Amino acid sequence: MTIDWLHFTPWASAAGGVLIGAAAGMLVLLNGRIAGISGIVGGLVVPRRGEIDWRLAFVAGLLAAPALWLLAGLAQEARIEAGFGRLALAGLLVGIGTSCASGCTSGHGVCGLSRLSPRSLAATLAFMLAGMLTVFALRHLA
Repeated sequence: MTIDWLHFTPWASAAGGVLIGAAAGMLVLLNGRIAGISGIVGGLVVPRRGEIDWRLAFVAGLLAAPALWLLAGLAQEARIEAGFGRLALAGLLVGIGTSCASGCTSGHGVCGLSRLSPRSLAATLAFMLAGMLTVFALRHLA
């Protein structure tokens, strides 16, 4: 395995991790809510009174951050090596997995593990293993 030094971004990655952790911590401390993106967005699809404003604010922040990064001229060029069909299938499988696991990577991996949730540990191990096996299969067996 080699490192692509031209695209190695440890400082930006660390800053992103700090921001994600701070946002998740603030949401749970100030609002008593877990920062699981699938649950937050799902709550907008089937809204309940008193639950819409904070969800919209959270999603707006998710959209504003990369927009600001782009305006600052710091955005990296995205390289996607898959066609529309493969991306659509991947999105569908992620949605099914999120539903089966009762949460997404952010909910289980960031928030659940920090709360020492055994269910989140099992879910995180499962989606990490599935991701590694998928990459291995697509790069070495296909």
